[in-house]
Amino acid sequence: MPHTRNRNPSPIPEVTWDTGLKEMNETWKGAIACLGVAVFFVMTIGIIYWQVVDQPNKNWILKGSFSGLIWERRTQTLVIQTLTEDKTFAEIDVENVGNTDIEVPFVRNMCWLNKTEFCYTWDSVAEVKISLESEEDSDTECYSVTWTPIHCHVDLKDCFSMLNISWYGGASVHAPNWPINDANISMQPFTVSDLRDNPSGFGSVLERYFLGSSGVSVLVAPNIPLHVGMESRQQFCLQTPPSMERMPLQYTVCVGHNIRVVHQESMQQLSTARRELPNMDVLRLPFWKLLANVDSGAKLERELRTFSNRLKRHHLGEGVISLDEHSTALLANMDHSYLNSKKRTSKRQTRDLPFVKLLNISITLSPYLSVDSQQFQTSIQEGIEDYWLSLPSGPQGRPVPLLTQWKGKYSVKLNITNTEATNWFLDKVDSLHSHLGMEYVILEGGEGNPFEEQALRPPLAWVGDEYIRLLADLAERIGENTIVTSGTRSSHKALFIRMSALQSDWSYSGLKGIIPSLLHHSLLGYNFFIPDAVGGSLSAELVADDELFIRWLGIAAFLPVINFQTPPWVFEKEWVLNLTKFYIAKHHDFVVPLILKYAEEWQDTGNPIYRSLWWLSPNDPATFTIDDEFLIGNEVLVAPVTEKGALQRDIYLPESDFQWQDTNNAQVFDGGTFLESYPVGLGDVAVFVRWRS
Repeated sequence: MPHTRNRNPSPIPEVTWDTGLKEMNETWKGAIACLGVAVFFVMTIGIIYWQVVDQPNKNWILKGSFSGLIWERRTQTLVIQTLTEDKTFAEIDVENVGNTDIEVPFVRNMCWLNKTEFCYTWDSVAEVKISLESEEDSDTECYSVTWTPIHCHVDLKDCFSMLNISWYGGASVHAPNWPINDANISMQPFTVSDLRDNPSGFGSVLERYFLGSSGVSVLVAPNIPLHVGMESRQQFCLQTPPSMERMPLQYTVCVGHNIRVVHQESMQQLSTARRELPNMDVLRLPFWKLLANVDSGAKLERELRTFSNRLKRHHLGEGVISLDEHSTALLANMDHSYLNSKKRTSKRQTRDLPFVKLLNISITLSPYLSVDSQQFQTSIQEGIEDYWLSLPSGPQGRPVPLLTQWKGKYSVKLNITNTEATNWFLDKVDSLHSHLGMEYVILEGGEGNPFEEQALRPPLAWVGDEYIRLLADLAERIGENTIVTSGTRSSHKALFIRMSALQSDWSYSGLKGIIPSLLHHSLLGYNFFIPDAVGGSLSAELVADDELFIRWLGIAAFLPVINFQTPPWVFEKEWVLNLTKFYIAKHHDFVVPLILKYAEEWQDTGNPIYRSLWWLSPNDPATFTIDDEFLIGNEVLVAPVTEKGALQRDIYLPESDFQWQDTNNAQVFDGGTFLESYPVGLGDVAVFVRWRS
């Protein structure tokens, strides 16, 4: 009989309990593992979603007492705002982090939760360190930013938005604007250049300082290579080029309750040296540039005599007759034995020039020397090639003077780090003084870097504008009667500075550029300047437009010095001559005492002598863009006509708590008001003084 298996009605398999438990444990383990993977996957998705989608766009990085720094991750922008977020001081577009299409969190502070510092590193790009500096009783807070490249191929570049902010400062340019928002300048080294040769470059006065109407300033570290570019009405950018040294981009952003407050604080940081006053006698006499196309010292003497007699004949009073470098050389070469030798002799035959010594003259010198000159040949023969900027000819070779061009001639440039070379130059000035008895020395030619112009890597001593700074030191050694033509980091020195030449027209390259230029100079601390000649001197031609001459003269009369290239008698009109005499007297009697008064304030506080209207109304947006009016101190407002053919103009009187009195007709007006189509005759300038009842 076949064996049959008994049926088991139970649903439980016929297995032992040990085996069942083991199989059930394995099943649950697998399920738990799968569940863990799923949870991890969901958490990962959640974190990514939080970082990319749900994370707030704004992250507060640092907070001060009234301001804070925000990272906007979608636009990769640093924003400085008030803590209440009702005012934006500055927006900084960070272009150092690579692809702007990739959002960067920028929320992890690597400074170990330090409340006054923030650190972050982008892999293979750059690292940033931002520190907050705030004093308890200060009205400003400063954020120091340092970008350091990870490798030598990284461009460091930060851009400051111009939207809703008027910016000032930086460098003078060919057609100056106030504010600088309309400037359009390609990215280039931020160094002084001669605008005659490089009209698209940066001009004679330059500081690494920018000021914004929102109450913000930017000060860039002085000892790093810096490029600057400007996109009209969009942004200005700071950049350090790639280098083997991995140079940082380093700057400080300070914010305050208004533009005046932050500027006053920033000026203390910009120049820490004691401010010295130059020889203020320069203010008292007009300068008359002698245009003498002659080829000998004897002919030049005759030209001087004729010009001096004409000044007397037209009753224009005393003045300083200004000689250019060519004329200076002609007079010097009438007895040049003392210039040809390395050593000075105690006894030398000099020709006396009694007539020249009776005149007030200024001479012009430069650190350049033509390679065709006997002096240069002598220096080579005597083995003193290191008197000039040079390159080594080999590891142990003699220095080879670096050739450059100056006024159309191949020349060499004085090595002012060489003590013997500077002593030789000072000896030359002393000899000229005993020979000519000049009142003033104009020292030009600091602009330009011969190494960089020839794409040569300069020695560390000559990087950027270091030559201009050292030339200012040399000018100080010449004496308090020295005038320079360029300045950087030297606003505290006892020197006058001559402004760049302007075109003889009504544009911003000409007459309209005078007020933006004077406001720029004063803002950067260069209050003692000699403006360009009345009517412009970019061309050697005399001005033919008498209206342009008179309107220009009306502005110049309120500046530190009146400077002429075109004498008024060339117009052959008595009214032009009479107005010239009137404005010379006005300058001497009214303007010079004002400058002397506010020069003391500048020395004590750093406040500018010439001021924009926002100085009195720092919270009034109407004052931020006015570029055809200026203040002398807090008590005189000057509003000249700058449009050809105009006999009226609109005038804004700042500060609602003030009243202003027209000096021409004694009318009194409230501050904070516009005067529309205010009449200003051809021979007049609208001048208002602060009125106290």
